[in-house]
Amino acid sequence: MISRAALAIVASCWLGACSDGTATVPPAQEPRADTVGHICGMFLTEHPGPKGQVFVAGQSQPLWFSSVRDAIVFLRFGDGGASAVVAYVNDMGRADWTRPDPGTWIDARRAQFVLGSRRASGMGEAEAVPFIDREAARQFVARNGGTIAEFAEIPDDYLVNGRLDP
Repeated sequence: MISRAALAIVASCWLGACSDGTATVPPAQEPRADTVGHICGMFLTEHPGPKGQVFVAGQSQPLWFSSVRDAIVFLRFGDGGASAVVAYVNDMGRADWTRPDPGTWIDARRAQFVLGSRRASGMGEAEAVPFIDREAARQFVARNGGTIAEFAEIPDDYLVNGRLDP
């Protein structure tokens, strides 16, 4: 298993900390009606819950993810870890679960994630629900259960299997 220190280093590199300072970080975009998820190939706007978008080096458009958990899996285990410039997720402290509002994107490296809540992703799976404000995350946990983790603290098993170890 990968150590937390190694994950933190990888996370900081893929989120732009290893650049030479000359690259500009693209701003978050809004999904269109025809935007499809990179993994599932389904229309994002047809599914509730938070979404993710990842900009990879050499591409002007982001890769879209129907769930935040899928985006994190791509970053941690897929090609995204080496090529990502920035990753954005919906701040669910400011977004509607049914259809996350425009302008609610936050940098994934700054988010707090609620794991193991009763709220499922738009694809019906366990979700990593992102918040920029820890108090908003605590309120979500009080209503929906779960536990709060920083990006680098999300267990690999949760990402792969959707389960938290007891």
